[in-house]
Amino acid sequence: MPIRVGNITLHMGPRQTGAPDDLEKAIVGFLGGAKKSLDIAVQEVDNERIARAILAAARRKVRVRLVLEADYLREEKARTDPWRAGGANEANRAIQDAVLRSALYVRSDFNPEIFHQKFVVRDGNAVLTGSTNFTDNDVQRNLNHVAVFEDPRVARLFAKEFEHVRQGRFGRQKGAEDPAAKPRRVEVAGVPVKVLFAPEHSPEMEIMKLMVKARERIDFAVFTFAQSSGIDDAMVRLAGHGMPVRGAIDAGQGRQKWASTPLLRRAGVSLRLVGRKRPVRKLHHKLMVLDRQVVVLGSFNYTEPANRTNDENIVVVGDLDTEDAASRGRQRRLAAYAFEEIDRILRVHGTPA
Repeated sequence: MPIRVGNITLHMGPRQTGAPDDLEKAIVGFLGGAKKSLDIAVQEVDNERIARAILAAARRKVRVRLVLEADYLREEKARTDPWRAGGANEANRAIQDAVLRSALYVRSDFNPEIFHQKFVVRDGNAVLTGSTNFTDNDVQRNLNHVAVFEDPRVARLFAKEFEHVRQGRFGRQKGAEDPAAKPRRVEVAGVPVKVLFAPEHSPEMEIMKLMVKARERIDFAVFTFAQSSGIDDAMVRLAGHGMPVRGAIDAGQGRQKWASTPLLRRAGVSLRLVGRKRPVRKLHHKLMVLDRQVVVLGSFNYTEPANRTNDENIVVVGDLDTEDAASRGRQRRLAAYAFEEIDRILRVHGTPA
């Protein structure tokens, strides 16, 4: 069962891999709760049940707007007969066709960088985000998380980002960034929540600052962790000074030449590789827990492109400096749920790095 603290709910899944929660059900349920509007910014949609929930919302007279990454709609190599259905991305195209036939607003991205968002703004008062694409693999075979924030202030932050996205103003391009914009922090049911978007808010720096403030331990599970990220440098430094650091990286990504795996291992980070072995296809989380009190979640991989060129988000749930006992207790309940899933992934699915 997902954990709910006030107006924040965390889902760790998918259940098919032994994780506690049904991610497809969480996404479909969130979409099904819409009464007025759904603004959906997601890299990819090929899951039919989720697509049908989007179309069902439109039939209820909900205003639906959808932005996708174009790379999952086209083929890398032209088909011999382009009039014949088929190809690796045919499911994505079929869903977009159904959306278009339903007269919904749908757009593909407007620049060559990666549109990597995964969020939905519902009725202007709730947001669903996390690491999960709306695909069969991500809700059934890849380790992922979904977070729901039922708060209009959080919703407004994501709604503003959606407006930039649908106008093509994202990634590192002229007009995409607002130098005056700063990451915002709000209190959701007594829990501090800070929302940052890449590249304008430099999420990498935020994560590094949090790591330096940690006093007890750092635990993480992340899909891609590259040497081009500054996060590995901070992690190496902290581990070298005795900070307990452990984590999991996707096996396919962690074995790449550019991966931070050897640097972290030499520094004494307790590291495991996960995925490419049934029932798990990939470790797709972008998840960190600090001092069992603060959770960092979202779409942001630990790479230079994620920080400098892609369109991404992170949400920091909690504050390491809070002195309020009630707030600290709520933060720890949320962090414990994410920590326990990282711990389970390492024990059940991890292999030596």
